[in-house]
Amino acid sequence: MATAAGLTIDDFERLPEALARNHELVDGELVAMSGNKPQHNLLRDFLIELLRPFVREHRLGVVIAEQEFDFTGNAHAPDISFLVEAKRGLLNPNFRVQRFVPDLAIEIVSTNDAFETLAKKAQRYRNCGTAEVWILSAETNQAFVFSEQRRAILDDRDEFRPEIIPGFAIRLGDLFSRY
Repeated sequence: MATAAGLTIDDFERLPEALARNHELVDGELVAMSGNKPQHNLLRDFLIELLRPFVREHRLGVVIAEQEFDFTGNAHAPDISFLVEAKRGLLNPNFRVQRFVPDLAIEIVSTNDAFETLAKKAQRYRNCGTAEVWILSAETNQAFVFSEQRRAILDDRDEFRPEIIPGFAIRLGDLFSRY
């Protein structure tokens, strides 16, 4: 449900934390996002626990959860984002919404998510410069991949293997079976 119209990223940035929390800015409107259920959070956290040490060890960049980015005037916070090492210095601790986009965005389907909405987000992320987008569905044990090199629907026999994080892989079945 939209609660305000005609907002900019700067307007969104100035909102009190209590009002901005669990909201995204979409086409100038403040849109409420439902809270996540435990399965969603546990899957997100498990994947972060796997990614962070690998990325750190190989000095590939930064893995961050629920960080808002400016997707051409729209503020979205992918469940997990990866930034290549060269972008580390762009993180501004003074901004809620970072004024660039991540290199990898991962969205985890929640029970209240409409797939169409997530697909539109994935398209927006890609159009704004995010190299690779993954949508993970624990309910269907599927992953949807969007990048310059491929568009694919993967199942639990396939691997979560982001091209932008070379050498990292986990079988989707192993990832989803945890939760």
